[in-house]
Amino acid sequence: MRPARLTVIAAASVAAALTAVTGCSQKSDAGGDDVIKVAASDSACDVSKTEFPSGKVQIDVENKGSKVTEVYVLFPDARIVTERENIGPGTKASITAEIKAGDYEIVCKPGMKGDGIAKKVKATGKGGGEEKRSPEADAAVAAYRAYVVAQADETLPKAQAFADAVKAGDIEGAKKLYAASRIGWERTEPVAESFGDIDPKVDVREDGLEAGQDPAKDWTGWHRLEKALWADQKIGDDEKKLADTLMADLTDWQKKVGTAEITTSSMANGAKELLDEVATGKVTGEEERYSHTDLVDFKANIEGAEKAYELLKPLATKNDPELAKQLDTQFAAMTVLLDKYRTDKASYEFTSYEKLGDAEKKELSDAVSALGEPLS
Repeated sequence: MRPARLTVIAAASVAAALTAVTGCSQKSDAGGDDVIKVAASDSACDVSKTEFPSGKVQIDVENKGSKVTEVYVLFPDARIVTERENIGPGTKASITAEIKAGDYEIVCKPGMKGDGIAKKVKATGKGGGEEKRSPEADAAVAAYRAYVVAQADETLPKAQAFADAVKAGDIEGAKKLYAASRIGWERTEPVAESFGDIDPKVDVREDGLEAGQDPAKDWTGWHRLEKALWADQKIGDDEKKLADTLMADLTDWQKKVGTAEITTSSMANGAKELLDEVATGKVTGEEERYSHTDLVDFKANIEGAEKAYELLKPLATKNDPELAKQLDTQFAAMTVLLDKYRTDKASYEFTSYEKLGDAEKKELSDAVSALGEPLS
């Protein structure tokens, strides 16, 4: 969960690239008239239509308000179908998703806070676009689901080792285990965030708390413990209890992640979201502001985006082989750049982000932007 930011970067083009090459057009199958238009403001979330055909759906958002906003499509149980964050005042964004027949809500969150402004909508038809998917698309979705489940399974023992160190009062030991415990989450964060009740418990920063929440009582998760370890340099009874709470919430995530709604569109959109994570939280140093382990998260986000792309590559190569080659090149270049800061090639140890100069941070930012250049 991320607080409002106005950072704009070309990384969003990668989602468009992946969407294009997987056949998930930025225009709806029936043409421009079927696009759902959302006019978001500080006090309204106006939707151009409340019923639309199921299948591939395009939502065009215009933020007419004074605050940065985010727009979600939610299942009735509040799981996220798709989302777009960090839509600045006066800007526009498009979201493409596969939506099955059923009832949903489109939610605008001005200021990216609170419950937002919800409008009930319905996707009509017999099911969705899934019956039209190719064997390659089905294989990509199945493989990606296995990947996110494996990442959750691998996270639990690493997080447990971190929690055990906290409960033992071992500050230095917990510090060494902290970043590694987050890798699986960071690789698959868009899927993890689709369960909206879990992300605020495990990954929120203090400035991401909702209005009226008390950090002393309501702030839980990794970043609360990060502050205790690096800023406060202490582990008390409260922190030990928070370690158990973190494990309970991550176990909940592990149990649920295999049931997430995954489509080729959500995979492409998820790759974009992971790159946005890098652009808005890692490059700036905001995410790991106490531990400065941002480059570990940075690497995990890039790996997660690349995994989604690799699984969609058979579709990409068939539909636009030259674009696929360019994306291959840009992902490879990003890996080479990150390896410059890898202090142990055999592990996930990176230079502390606070040691990087402005020129080095700009180089990283430009490399993320370059991932979008094949379409710009």
